[in-house]
Amino acid sequence: MASTQQIKARIGSVKNTKQITKAMELVSASKMRRAQDATLASREYVKTSREILARLRELTDVSTHPLFKVRDVKSRILIVITSDRGLAGAYNANILRRLTHELTEDRENGIETKLILVGKQASRFVAKIDEVNVIGSYDTMPENPSITDLSAILSTVKKAFIGEIVESKDQESGKSEKEIILPTTDAVDVLFTDYKSSILQEVTQQRLLPAADKATGQSKSDAPDAIFEPSPKEVLNAIADRLVDVQLWQAFLESQASEQSSRMMAMKTASDNAGELIDDLTLAMNSARQAAITQELAEIVGGAEAMK
Repeated sequence: MASTQQIKARIGSVKNTKQITKAMELVSASKMRRAQDATLASREYVKTSREILARLRELTDVSTHPLFKVRDVKSRILIVITSDRGLAGAYNANILRRLTHELTEDRENGIETKLILVGKQASRFVAKIDEVNVIGSYDTMPENPSITDLSAILSTVKKAFIGEIVESKDQESGKSEKEIILPTTDAVDVLFTDYKSSILQEVTQQRLLPAADKATGQSKSDAPDAIFEPSPKEVLNAIADRLVDVQLWQAFLESQASEQSSRMMAMKTASDNAGELIDDLTLAMNSARQAAITQELAEIVGGAEAMK
């Protein structure tokens, strides 16, 4: 059995750890409340935006709109949202497990997968995998990103999905020439953690492009009586781009709320386990102290008997 001094040192170490985990739990709880408020405040807006896109698909010919073009998926971009830090329970592990499944499935189906990684945890994980095409990595994303913060990702995926026209100037003649770059991907998906409650978060894959894709169940509108002015086609051209943007933004908000909830629960569990360990160590220390006292008394009594 360890000495009382050793057990006392362990109790002190566990108490220090408990103070740290308790502080992290309180910080995560505060961040979770802010992230939860932001997520819930925008959720109805994003839900309505999907319904509007679905309704516009029903009312007008969207085949000519670049964001709605449906093609056979031979190549796709997968945006993977994880955290920069660990100590968040199974939050990152669940996302990365799903990512592994998606990569395996695409490889079996002959689909080329290109990854855009958000968070250091995803970057570290993918660095250990061979033959993975990473076209973007973002390790310093703000905790509460705005649409502006996501502009680089949105620009990358839109150019890859709809192609682009690049103008260049000939050095000799000075004439400007236009070069058409064809689309390099047929679909864009987002892999994130959907916030259900403070104790339940669910890994979700959502199709971002093509917009209102039938494969995601967004093709049926819940607003059949909606009226668009001046016309569905003009409304489509005016807001489709924006409504696609907010869907990616909402995925980031959901992920942030899920991360803070997972970290809060993980730190609460660690604090509770530390408390139980302190109780066990205290009991062991008291037992060791009692055994030492009993032994000293026995030695005193034995010595007194020997002197008679």
